[in-house]
Amino acid sequence: MSGQKTAWVTGASSGLGLHTALALRDDGWRVIAGARSFEDGEADGMTRLKLDVTDEKSVARFCEKAAGIAMPDALVQCAGMLVLGSCEETSVEEFRRVIDTNYLGMVRMNRAVLPLMRERGGGKIVLFSSINGLLGIPFQGAYTASKHAIEGYAECLQLEVKPFGIQVMLVEPGDHRSGSDRYRPHAAAMKPDSPYAAEYESGTGVIRRDEQNGSDPDALGRKIARTLDRKVIPFRKRIASPDQHLAVYVHRLLPAGVNAAILRRYYIRRRKGSSPRSE
Repeated sequence: MSGQKTAWVTGASSGLGLHTALALRDDGWRVIAGARSFEDGEADGMTRLKLDVTDEKSVARFCEKAAGIAMPDALVQCAGMLVLGSCEETSVEEFRRVIDTNYLGMVRMNRAVLPLMRERGGGKIVLFSSINGLLGIPFQGAYTASKHAIEGYAECLQLEVKPFGIQVMLVEPGDHRSGSDRYRPHAAAMKPDSPYAAEYESGTGVIRRDEQNGSDPDALGRKIARTLDRKVIPFRKRIASPDQHLAVYVHRLLPAGVNAAILRRYYIRRRKGSSPRSE
């Protein structure tokens, strides 16, 4: 197709990354999709290339192969994972694995792609953050930390790349029906005798319910595709349900203690007779 634009999409094997890649394909983009589970080839109307964003050599190989097919008009970074666990019992290695994938994976890809975009005189970079990049919830400490890092990093990035015609957009999804348990394991130390066990069971139950009843991931993909079709894209695009939009506004406006009380009441629903050992 003459004049067809190309998007490189990371984390495209499942979840919101897959839905976004498919939406871009349906919108007429040439999609070069990367994921650890991929083998190089064509499938579903997209080019698939193996990519592990935690591995510098894998990032370099992906970019070399993708550039040989088509240079990126847009880089859409969706690779991510989380570990559910209390902050105390989530190990440093588990924190490291989440941050290495969610945040440093973006840094590696940007370092490889920015020179290509500068040379071409422009491009669009989409970084998947989260509502959790704006507020924290219990038992998602590693994930929330990684998303807060992305928010700050993106603010710096957009200021630096503007003179080169490169635009940056943070996507801040709320809960969507797209999660895979493969990418949200429980911290190894979270055992039934944990001092956080009762509240952990309650909090993760609410998280699971909200994801299962979340928004349509196909609709999110279409919104991102339509936004990338614009000449100028917004720096932030929050895609969430009305109550999650409200939660962000409340978090900004109310005192910290009030916010904490609201969030605890929502997530922590101990059964009668359970021990308040974490109070």
